[in-house]
Amino acid sequence: MLWIMSMTRRVVYVEDNAANLALVKKVLGHIGYEVEGAITGEDGLDCIQRDPPDLVLLDLDLPGIDGFEVVRRIKAIPALHAIPFIAISASVMKQERKLALDAGCLSFIEKPFDIGELRVAVEEALASGNSHG
Repeated sequence: MLWIMSMTRRVVYVEDNAANLALVKKVLGHIGYEVEGAITGEDGLDCIQRDPPDLVLLDLDLPGIDGFEVVRRIKAIPALHAIPFIAISASVMKQERKLALDAGCLSFIEKPFDIGELRVAVEEALASGNSHG
């Protein structure tokens, strides 16, 4: 049974704000997740395809390819389709939330986010049975 305890869940966070990225790495790392960061949509696509994570946290407003396009491109790849995405955005516009969910995000968290809310969303996404790994 020890091998189950050693299975670290890998999360990719695509976020161009260094402070937000550092906070999420610290919080999720503290509770046992391995968090890899990407600062552009292109970097996120490369990171996800190179080593598919169990979950992707995704800012929607990114330089270059935006978060909506990242989700659409990954969801179009059959082998990666099941990876769950959680959108994280400062936008409180209902339209942006709807677009994120329509693009394939499992849920949407508003910035500034509550650490407890983030943790629950991550745990629910990984428990949903939709994770890649």
